Amino acid sequence: MLKTPSPIQHELEMVTLEQLVPKDHLVRKVDAAIDFEFIRDEVAHLYCQDNGRPPVDPVRLFKMLILGYLFGIPSERKLVKEIEVNVAYRWFLRMGLTEKVIDASTFSQNRIRRFNGTNVFERIFNHIVEQAIAKGLIDGYSLYTDSTHLKANANKRKGKNQLKPVKPSAYLNQINEAVAKDRKAQGKKPLTAKQADVCLVKNTKVSRTDSDSGFMHRDQKPQGFFYLDHRTVDGKHNLIVDTHVTAGNVNDSQPYISRLDSTIATFELTPAVVGLDAGYFIAPICHALEARNIQGVFGYRRPSRSKNPIKKKHFSYDEHSNSYQCPAGQRLPYKTTTRGGYREYHSNPTQCASCPRLNDCTTSKNHKKVITRHVMQASVDRANERRLSDWGKKIYKRRCETVERSFADAKQHHNHRYARFRGKANVQMQCYLAAAAQNIKKIALIINKLVKNKRIKGFLLRLLRPIWADLSVNHQKRVDRKNIAIAAYGC
Repeated sequence: MLKTPSPIQHELEMVTLEQLVPKDHLVRKVDAAIDFEFIRDEVAHLYCQDNGRPPVDPVRLFKMLILGYLFGIPSERKLVKEIEVNVAYRWFLRMGLTEKVIDASTFSQNRIRRFNGTNVFERIFNHIVEQAIAKGLIDGYSLYTDSTHLKANANKRKGKNQLKPVKPSAYLNQINEAVAKDRKAQGKKPLTAKQADVCLVKNTKVSRTDSDSGFMHRDQKPQGFFYLDHRTVDGKHNLIVDTHVTAGNVNDSQPYISRLDSTIATFELTPAVVGLDAGYFIAPICHALEARNIQGVFGYRRPSRSKNPIKKKHFSYDEHSNSYQCPAGQRLPYKTTTRGGYREYHSNPTQCASCPRLNDCTTSKNHKKVITRHVMQASVDRANERRLSDWGKKIYKRRCETVERSFADAKQHHNHRYARFRGKANVQMQCYLAAAAQNIKKIALIINKLVKNKRIKGFLLRLLRPIWADLSVNHQKRVDRKNIAIAAYGC
């Protein structure tokens, strides 16, 4: 007989939050592996100690933010709604079933009035990394770096062209020192300093909505206003050790060395090798890594295209005489070192004019072939040798398993495709929280797996111990019988 079920919404039951949260839920693993009490000390100086209304517990506040990034909840308003109905979230936040959840505006007001202009989010991220180092999950031997784009909270059609000063290369001083040293070694006069009052400007498209973002138009990439998240991960367990935000029109190689130095200094790491894609394969980075006793393994970078059938690779370089030799046998001696850091090797126009392969070699009207070589080309050549070695191929293969996978996981599970806020500082905060959430999740899963394996190993040991004891006793009995036989019969 079909009966109408009676409503049970108002029935009283004696339950605890501990009973309602599954034993294998992620929040349980996170709670067991990560200590969040350090947050209270990190933000204590931002709160008044003896005046004002009681604030929201900062540990709970930041745990709520981390929950949002951990489970890919796209907005703080939706996060509050999820906490209201999710028992596991309440258990993680140490909240009762009937306790009221804070308003979503509390997050924004704390950011605006309390956390803006501070490095709180960076310190929290760093503390999570330090916990991973203390647990032996980061060794710092190999580091992998790459960048991914986050769509800015700005319409690509709402922009304006504006003249903006061109920022000099991050490696300008390094190149200038190398040029001065090379010209002195070659007996050339030092170059005169550039006039400081000459400021190069470029017509740049700037967003009216978020001027900190940059208009990106790279090959095989979406076009529009974006930010770039430059991320470095450790090769042992793919844990993130650095995240840095720039505008979308900044080249990947520009902030790399400064961020690498900052990461090494912050966590006292001693990397032996770094894996980078072809976007970082420039001479100053190769030279800077060698100066730090770090071996760089880069992706293949296709040389600039030339319509001439005879290309630079067909010219052989002689280090002893510091000259090039063309396929026809002519020697191209060293001429000068330019301000951009390139040595120039010039051919003899008289010999070139009578060469039958002139049209295949150069289209110069004065029949002169000029070959350039960077002053740091030796570092590039050694990096190429590492790239082609079996060891280098194994190192570079790990790049797609580490930093590429980290970005894929961030975009698929942690809502890292879009910038939630406007302004570089706010996007940097988002990247710190997203990276911290990913690290927390991975640390929790690794620790849980290690504990589970340890329990399984202990169970097997307890299970097999009686069997081993019986085998040991039987073996000893056989030995005793053999010894008796030898003593009695001599055999």
